Amino acid sequence: MRKNRAFRAALASAALTTSLAFASLPASSQQLQHFPVTSLNVGIHLIKAEVATTEAQREQGLMFREKMGSNEGMVFQFGAPQGICMWMKNTLIPLSVAFIDETGKIINIEEMKAQTLDSHCAQQPAFYALEMNKGWFKQKNIKPGTVIEGLPKQ
Repeated sequence: MRKNRAFRAALASAALTTSLAFASLPASSQQLQHFPVTSLNVGIHLIKAEVATTEAQREQGLMFREKMGSNEGMVFQFGAPQGICMWMKNTLIPLSVAFIDETGKIINIEEMKAQTLDSHCAQQPAFYALEMNKGWFKQKNIKPGTVIEGLPKQ
């Protein structure tokens, strides 16, 4: 009888842990959350970018997305220049990220593989990060020093 109680207690504990683990999954894995959208200009190129401004939005980012349009992306706004690193946990599509200063100038661009925990960091304090489909910046001949216009202000 004692073993049976211990077994039930362990089973109840496991069920509670599983429930809590599911509840702590990002909302995006249960339901994709889309963010406000803004238009950005990079020379002749127009980008439709979702804007992530809060910590929770930046943590979710583009997780669990299965595709993204050719001129679509996500801009992360950090509120002040800082050391920024991005990773691809639960991100299903490969991306390129441009780290951007407060004037809109690209600091550096990194290529990121899907579903990895590799860190991709700004080479100096950045105010924004812009994620696009992998290779987008290279295909458009957009390099560090290029200015992105229309970035959201605080």
